[in-house]
Amino acid sequence: MVLSLYQRRYHNGVKSGVEWASIQPDKPKQNSLIERFNRTFRQDVLDSYIFESLTELRKYSQAWAWMYNNERPHAALGYLTLVEFLLKYEKLTPLNISHFYTLQQDNNSNSEWNSLVLNVAI
Repeated sequence: MVLSLYQRRYHNGVKSGVEWASIQPDKPKQNSLIERFNRTFRQDVLDSYIFESLTELRKYSQAWAWMYNNERPHAALGYLTLVEFLLKYEKLTPLNISHFYTLQQDNNSNSEWNSLVLNVAI
């Protein structure tokens, strides 16, 4: 479940106690995980396509997230996909896969999202 910025800072209208802090300018190592994500997402999605609408961007983003987590080997994980890594170390089972939104595939074969995943995988 993805929470909005408001939902993360407030719960039932009460401030959650989470305070926001910015990294220092020109210090990407202070937030290296998100900087790496931003670079990868920009290269793989934002720089690769021209989008007609936000809806189209969302569809491509969902397809990319599924491919990133299910098909793409990661050097940091010993060149395993995220799913293979989680299964290898018993952190993922068929019973708890529903907790991982981007590890689920849309089983509706008529879905535009499903065709995007299949087109990207080819």
